[in-house]
Amino acid sequence: MTKEKIVYICQSCGAEFPRWTGKCNYCEQWNTITEERVVPTSQNKRNYDLDMKESKPLPITDIEEEEFERIKTSISEFDRIIGGGIVKGSVILIGGEPGIGKSTLLHQVLFNLASANSKCLYVTGEESRAQIKMRGDRLSALDKNLLVITETNVDIIIKAMKELKPDIVVIDSIQTVYKQEIPSSPGSVSQVRENAFYLSFLAKNLGISMFFIGHITKDGTVAGPKVLEHIVDTVLYFEGEAHHSFRILRVVKNRFGSTNEIGIFEMTGTGLKEVQNPSQMLLKERTEDSSGTIVVPSIEGSRPLLIEVQSLTSYNGGFGAGRRTTSGVDHRRVGLLIAVLEKKLGLNLYDHDVYVNVAGGLSIDEPAIDLGIALSILSSFRNKPIDISLVAAGEIGLTGEVRAVTQMEKRISEASRLGFKKAIISKNNISDSLNRFNIEILPVKNVQEAVEIIM
Repeated sequence: MTKEKIVYICQSCGAEFPRWTGKCNYCEQWNTITEERVVPTSQNKRNYDLDMKESKPLPITDIEEEEFERIKTSISEFDRIIGGGIVKGSVILIGGEPGIGKSTLLHQVLFNLASANSKCLYVTGEESRAQIKMRGDRLSALDKNLLVITETNVDIIIKAMKELKPDIVVIDSIQTVYKQEIPSSPGSVSQVRENAFYLSFLAKNLGISMFFIGHITKDGTVAGPKVLEHIVDTVLYFEGEAHHSFRILRVVKNRFGSTNEIGIFEMTGTGLKEVQNPSQMLLKERTEDSSGTIVVPSIEGSRPLLIEVQSLTSYNGGFGAGRRTTSGVDHRRVGLLIAVLEKKLGLNLYDHDVYVNVAGGLSIDEPAIDLGIALSILSSFRNKPIDISLVAAGEIGLTGEVRAVTQMEKRISEASRLGFKKAIISKNNISDSLNRFNIEILPVKNVQEAVEIIM
């Protein structure tokens, strides 16, 4: 009889080691390597119990285009970011921190589909049926076509799927599902990898659309091996702060649509509500005659979004170098912009603490926010407010030049729609198409020219 093999597997990237080590040499994470028992292949045969069609090579020119059948969820923000609806037979992974609203969102999605006569199955390994019913009462989302099963054994889940033949299935969560033939505990690399592949294989062959809810690690990535994100068709991340009502659903992978799209929701007592006009919502609490604040027209995916950038500079009494604290922007980028301001404008920020924040709990990483950050820091340092009807967008280089950014027409259109009257942009972004908007364009070549406009 063949003995079981003991291996040490990194729970972050799935790398195998012959013995335990404190740090993974592949993903460089500490304390992620655990012991797992591997059953020999002869004792752990995969049996998917489905007819396999033999695949033959075919010239790419002979391949016929296929129209993907999409299912509308009646939640326009959700449908938009995934490409227009749920593709039949697709597998979607949604990750996020505990309590962020993953289960709430998918419960609402399933209810809308069940109300449209789609058969939906909610598989939970973390909650009881009574808890699901309580959430349904709170959301007013109860329908006979929405079936609930509390199970973690993947074989029983598969059996239920084959008997019910649902249109949509939610697995909450993929880290709780286990297969008896695999000796490791639920949530381990072996369990997550095998069960995700097993369920995805079944979904595609039976034409069932499936959602995986995934836990996330401390660094914000989906727990388990990275191969989990490769198996699925779409990866969504649910972001937000506990003390903010806004929730952001961000697409990082989509085989049936564009990536880097975001959908904005507001958490209420009766569930998640779509935010149809996020720019107006994010700016409604902006105050007038306050220094250190400016509005930047940003682009998230295909959507223009006006955000408020706030900065605060404070003299630290000369006790060493000032602190650099950021929220919603890269602190390294802020440090670079402070260096440019000191070099090109002669500002003395060495002994000043600098705080930069994006209002509303959003996280922005595009370079177009550079000019807004620099001007807000300068405004706070000199305690002089910036014109409330002005927006600014542009990337700042190390020599102080203001570089062009993409999709400027969309940015200016959104700013004009919300009543802004002036826009500072790079001279390289000037085009005739911007003249049709009711907004004054102020082109600049470098950061010094931008400062002259606001000061």
